[in-house]
Amino acid sequence: MILGSLRTHVLSGDGPRSRVLAVLLVAILCCLALAPFLFPGTRSLNVAAKICVFILLVASYDLLLGYTGIVSFAHTMFFGIGGYGIALAMSKLGVSWSSIVIGSIGALALSFVLSLAVGLFSLRVKTIFFAMITLAIASFFAILASQLSDLTGGEDGVTFRLPELLSPGTRLLESPIFGVAINGRIATYYIVFAGTLAGFLLLLRIVNSPFGRVLQAIRENEFRAEAVGYRTVNYRTAASVISALGATAAGLLYALWLRYSGPEVTLSFSIMVDILLMVVIGGMGTLYGAAIGATLFVLAQTYLQDLMGAASEATAGIPWLPVLIHPDRWLLWLGVLFVLSVYFLPSGLVGKLRDAPRGASGAGSAAAAGE
Repeated sequence: MILGSLRTHVLSGDGPRSRVLAVLLVAILCCLALAPFLFPGTRSLNVAAKICVFILLVASYDLLLGYTGIVSFAHTMFFGIGGYGIALAMSKLGVSWSSIVIGSIGALALSFVLSLAVGLFSLRVKTIFFAMITLAIASFFAILASQLSDLTGGEDGVTFRLPELLSPGTRLLESPIFGVAINGRIATYYIVFAGTLAGFLLLLRIVNSPFGRVLQAIRENEFRAEAVGYRTVNYRTAASVISALGATAAGLLYALWLRYSGPEVTLSFSIMVDILLMVVIGGMGTLYGAAIGATLFVLAQTYLQDLMGAASEATAGIPWLPVLIHPDRWLLWLGVLFVLSVYFLPSGLVGKLRDAPRGASGAGSAAAAGE
């Protein structure tokens, strides 16, 4: 009863529906929650923080693409607004907690206005035209951020300091815990982790509410949803705004972690491509896919090159093989893995895992009927 109540209130009634998926999600949650102690070291903690940020970023985009059927290329624009909101507030207003609050509120307000305007003026057009409009808006914003060097730092971006409590040199506890010194960097990580968890659970609640059901109905058949009385433009606009605010929140957390914001880390079109890959790998139309896809992609992006380097050295005596798996070709093999995952897992990893028990039970039923 307690577990059922927990699933209803925390997971909004949307459980993993697969034991393997449940184990994977619990493993990701535990690893991220205990990352400073399980994986000590600067690089490992950076990877864990990036996974947290991209889980929220990809989940917010899946609300738009997977649940509503809207293809947008402006998601990185809202991601960048969050990053620049913190960076500009801290660099222009001074290093203080009030600057963080002002920057966060300002970034969220700007994203709300822009996403509302884009939704109202663009969602009335056909899907492909909306995608092109969002691509043009995102490109314009990226160029604007690069050109306004006096404000945004141009291509170099903006580097800033955090309040002393979040400074890496600040010791929060005198004694280490499990050999790890608890400093401001660890505190910053847990702010990122807590923000991601809260945002993810909020999005999970939204997609499993009556509002989320309407979004799925619009995705499946917009004309039928309109015919039964739903103003689809209003719902699609609301989904666009919520998705944009989620991306902005992810940008705020990422800027806090990096203590930097710039075009390459928030506004680059390659980030938009990465988001699409994570959504497809994990599975569209399921927020759990965002957690799985973001984790696998960031880990592959970070460690695949190292693994290929070790494999290349181990197979040095074999003709052609060391050349094929040379670390410089890691992006090629990452692309091959993506193509294979799309071909063999069209519904993503979450879809495959959720279908597996159903397939097993179906096979069992057929065998029983045969007897």
